[in-house]
Amino acid sequence: MRKKNVLITVAATLAAVLAGGVLTAAAVVYGGLYNVAASTQHLQPTFSVMETAMRQSVRLRSRGIEAPPLDDEGMVLRGAACFRDKCVQCHGAPGVAQGDIGKSMQPLPGPLVDARRHWQPRDLYWVTRHGIKMSGMPAWDRRLTDAELWSVVAFMHRLPDLNPSQYAALVSQAPPAPSCGRELPGALLPALTPGDAVRGGKALFQNACNACHTIPGITGGNAQVGPPLEGIAGRALIAGKLANTPENMVLWLRRTQEVKPMTAMPQLGVTEQDARDIAAYLATLH
Repeated sequence: MRKKNVLITVAATLAAVLAGGVLTAAAVVYGGLYNVAASTQHLQPTFSVMETAMRQSVRLRSRGIEAPPLDDEGMVLRGAACFRDKCVQCHGAPGVAQGDIGKSMQPLPGPLVDARRHWQPRDLYWVTRHGIKMSGMPAWDRRLTDAELWSVVAFMHRLPDLNPSQYAALVSQAPPAPSCGRELPGALLPALTPGDAVRGGKALFQNACNACHTIPGITGGNAQVGPPLEGIAGRALIAGKLANTPENMVLWLRRTQEVKPMTAMPQLGVTEQDARDIAAYLATLH
């Protein structure tokens, strides 16, 4: 009987602690108690937890990636161009300050001059390719080719060895901007494949479609800029102009302003493959 009473007391205590935690979390969330302003810093415990979770998450997911040789000078130069065009504004470089965007973000996107000391090349590749949620670090996998991603890693691997004058000299040798993330010549593009709905779901949010549309299966706020896309597979027309076929959906996504000049929907620069995949996903929304 005594043992039973002890178990009941322990269970009641745990239930009370759990209920208190839930109530506290609800008060913080719904009461707006946590200051989300980027003009104030995260609390140190909050920052430390986020930092640890991020590092462990990256290391877990990058462990199967094999890095290519990173000492090719041409590769480093291409990476220098990408770094200059895409990374310096947030991370800075030897002798180069971060831009206003980078300096004003929380958490602060730190300098990468010591990245080699903290990360393996496979980790840097994973972060550059996939980005980090809730940090402002974007995913570059739909903006840069795989070769460009590894070139950036090769340059970051070299970065700790460069002083400001060496960095400036290396960047001066790199191709002039814009030289990174451009569409490749047709002969170098990977072969197109039929649209894939799973890839299309990822392409939708990587191309910011959920910024304006509510889309079933895609996380987002209550966007009301564009029409909701639920049931779009059953609609007769696309934008009131084109018959609703996969081919026309690709055309709409790729040539928006040509199909319907002055429409509020911007032309996002969606690749042919992404457009095919997005069309496949939208075709599932009956």
